[in-house]
Amino acid sequence: MTSDVIILGTGGSGLTAAVAAHDAGAKVRVFEKHDQIGGTTAWSGGMLWIPNNHHEEELDVEDSRENALKYLMSLSHDMIQQDLAEAFLDAGPAMMKHLEENSPVIFRPIPDFPDYHAEHPGGMVRGGRSVDCPLYPFDELGEWAERVTPSPYSPDPRYSIYDSSIGQAQPKPLSKEELDRRASRDERGSGQALMGRLLRACLDRGIEPETSTRAIDLIREDGRVSGVKVEKDGVMREEFADAVILATGGFEWDEDLKRAFLRGPMTHPVSIQTNTGDGLKMAMRIGAKLGNMREAWWMPVQQVPREIVSTGVTLVAGQRSLPRSIMVNKKGKRFVNEAANYNAFGAAFHEQDVSSFDYANLPCWMIFDKGYIDRYGSGMMGGAAGEMPPQWVMRADTLAGLAKNLGLPDGALEQTVGEWNSMVEDGCDKHFGRGEAAHDIWWGDPKHRNSRAATLGPITDGPFFAVEIKSGALGTKGGPQTNRNAQVLDVDGKAIEGLYAAGNVMASVMGMTYGGPGGTIAPGMVFGFLAGRHAAGTPFFDA
Repeated sequence: MTSDVIILGTGGSGLTAAVAAHDAGAKVRVFEKHDQIGGTTAWSGGMLWIPNNHHEEELDVEDSRENALKYLMSLSHDMIQQDLAEAFLDAGPAMMKHLEENSPVIFRPIPDFPDYHAEHPGGMVRGGRSVDCPLYPFDELGEWAERVTPSPYSPDPRYSIYDSSIGQAQPKPLSKEELDRRASRDERGSGQALMGRLLRACLDRGIEPETSTRAIDLIREDGRVSGVKVEKDGVMREEFADAVILATGGFEWDEDLKRAFLRGPMTHPVSIQTNTGDGLKMAMRIGAKLGNMREAWWMPVQQVPREIVSTGVTLVAGQRSLPRSIMVNKKGKRFVNEAANYNAFGAAFHEQDVSSFDYANLPCWMIFDKGYIDRYGSGMMGGAAGEMPPQWVMRADTLAGLAKNLGLPDGALEQTVGEWNSMVEDGCDKHFGRGEAAHDIWWGDPKHRNSRAATLGPITDGPFFAVEIKSGALGTKGGPQTNRNAQVLDVDGKAIEGLYAAGNVMASVMGMTYGGPGGTIAPGMVFGFLAGRHAAGTPFFDA
């Protein structure tokens, strides 16, 4: 069977590409390696970071293309190509409008959620650039409702980002009646809502993804990509098309590729395990030019028993921003602003001690006291406020005892905590500037959202606790380079006719940085939109 456009992958990038290609007049087929659809997008918070979007008017914030470009380039470290950043900024609002006007996908702005580096030129301290989807009733998907991969990190899909202190400053607790109402139609939030809406958009267009079908290799004829070889149930077949769009995710679950390309250790990815670099390998075989290969969407994580989280790891994001906690390395010293955004935080794990020829900050531990537990619980381990952590969490009645259990140098932890408590009393982290950024405060204690007290708090009350923090990632962000229409480039910088890439399989337009909440999904969907349009013969940008 011949299709005009074949799309490989069913995350946000792939299904957006499918909608865009269909609406531009193409026949579309979608193949998915996993037996369920949605990829890591379905496991996510479902936010998109789209500067200058039309919903910003609802929040009465001022934004512009110029400011957004200034912001991105201020974070570049010479790793962001300005023409691709401009393409993202120009096409992002158009992608949002197209989906809202032509599909069940609708967005809402998240008030006050600041950019991750809001103090940089062009940053938004008051937010506005991040949006998510309202709850979506999965009963509208029929038999497909159970074919969307559930998130291991959000065990109750009835909640959305709006229901948490991350989504709004003072969220109202959900009543049993409201939760029952949501359950009556299987209403789901976060990444489930986004993927449910995108899937419905595809089904409405007669596009039904074929699952458990792995793409093996690209087919080339007369110098252009003309299809793909796929394997299902041990049977190989060829599928021909005018264009193939790679949306297969990153390579974080392939040890050889990680060893070959990443800048430092990434031992605990939190993405779906089918992300083994299939699209990257296919592109490499036909001479694609690669970019951004050392980078990932870095995320500190903690190992937990699989009965708590099925993946055996949990994300450590807002928990380390809360007062009465710090992080220390094997010398018992703080080494980072603990409340920094998770992607930037990854760089701390890659710092080398040139004397010992070792990573300076691995292993490391998050240290907190009973005051932390009394106020915030041990959410990363499943505990409510006031509920003691499970027995497998390291603890001791004294800091000296905890240091001994962790194998830290004598006196180091007590000294570090003493210095921390002194700085907290002064209201300023003189070592790493924790609490000086809008991001730090927003992710801290919502009761103190207008001050550094949201993240600064002393460590004084025993018993004291420690959990080891690992170097993880939401996914890798390197792959074939593309032009602004998402066409894959060869090693000479020329477009490979018939081949496109979007999402974590492509060299990310974001370089090493992360613009704000939703900064992973947004460029994937935008370049999926651009790929679908161009592959269908209706490009968003002129050649």
